[in-house]
Amino acid sequence: MSESSESSESSESNERTTRDERFARGLEVLRAVDGEAGQRVIDSLADVSPELGHQIVSWGFGEIYARPGLAPRDRQLVTLGMLTALGGCEPQLEVHVNAALNVGLSPEQIVEALLHSAGYCGFPKALNATFVAKKVFAERGLLPVEQGPGAGAEGTDGKE
Repeated sequence: MSESSESSESSESNERTTRDERFARGLEVLRAVDGEAGQRVIDSLADVSPELGHQIVSWGFGEIYARPGLAPRDRQLVTLGMLTALGGCEPQLEVHVNAALNVGLSPEQIVEALLHSAGYCGFPKALNATFVAKKVFAERGLLPVEQGPGAGAEGTDGKE
């Protein structure tokens, strides 16, 4: 074997190891954050676009979600806001409402974040996101959601 072909094989092996390592790290983060729901998304891509599934795991979770700059619960708050603002992302929003619960956000915090989004992206998108959250909460036995101060008609400070 020539030196150049040995070098090429070694380079391919290193790239594969790095690719495999990124995927393994991403899969660990995906399982910790999204649980079974995230794995179902990846599995559903196997017969149509396995590379998209690989990139979601390797890059999305192995590189982005694994970064130390934000706690997982904060990342989920950002994700919920972004998916709500985008609209038309209800299947992904369902996965991420579950993920938000998995990383420690309460149903009350999720509802508050979705209510907050109404001022920035409109009531229709906030309603759609809230109904997705309601579905997830129902599946997990978390309804009714407790209402915090300011939730009633008396005003935002909880006083009449």
